[in-house]
Amino acid sequence: MNIFPAIDIVGGRAVRLRQGDYSKVTVYGNEPEKIAEDFIAKGAKCIHIVDLEGAKTGEMTNFAAISRVLSKGLFSEVGGGIRSPEAVERYLDAGASRVILGTAAIQNQQFLKDCIGKYGKKIAVGADVKDGKIAVNGWLESTDIGLMEFGKNMQDIGVRTLICTDISRDGEMRGSNIELYRRLTAELRLEIVASGGVSSLDEIRELKACGCSGAILGKAYYEGLVSLESAIQAAL
Repeated sequence: MNIFPAIDIVGGRAVRLRQGDYSKVTVYGNEPEKIAEDFIAKGAKCIHIVDLEGAKTGEMTNFAAISRVLSKGLFSEVGGGIRSPEAVERYLDAGASRVILGTAAIQNQQFLKDCIGKYGKKIAVGADVKDGKIAVNGWLESTDIGLMEFGKNMQDIGVRTLICTDISRDGEMRGSNIELYRRLTAELRLEIVASGGVSSLDEIRELKACGCSGAILGKAYYEGLVSLESAIQAAL
């Protein structure tokens, strides 16, 4: 299983939100590329990057900062407001290994199908879940689409990777929703990347055991609860 240390970006800076609340921002660094270099020094091979402003607006607000992170050469997945063919192409050209479609995957499925047809496994889909339903537009709006219904639809379209975030756990450091990921890996033929609340090595081992292909490590790393080196070892 791969460990994806996360860099969320607002105003060109690396930050973390609590439960997706844009009023609860903690800044961890003014130069995200320096954080990526630190990840590499600690053994990381992968990175998860989100433009939080883009997630709300659909604009590539932090493209310059993200490009500097991509230049470090890690296997990089990038999300946040990617809602046009031009945005997908720009990120892939800048060095992203795959781009994550979230809101666009729900609101414009023809766009998603076109991207899958052109780029294949370089397209991942983000499933951000609140009370069992998919949320969109930077987690600010809920839909009536259930997670499993959404996952099966994505599978039928040809999506290979689903990045699932339990919003209620994000930034809380109170544990990952293991049962949610166990169900996803059991019922779907997708690579599942777990996100939200990962805060211990035991959880990382459980996520690996239930068949997740990856886990995103955020606040628990930045707050010193889990070291990146030990997380990578636990996932082997």
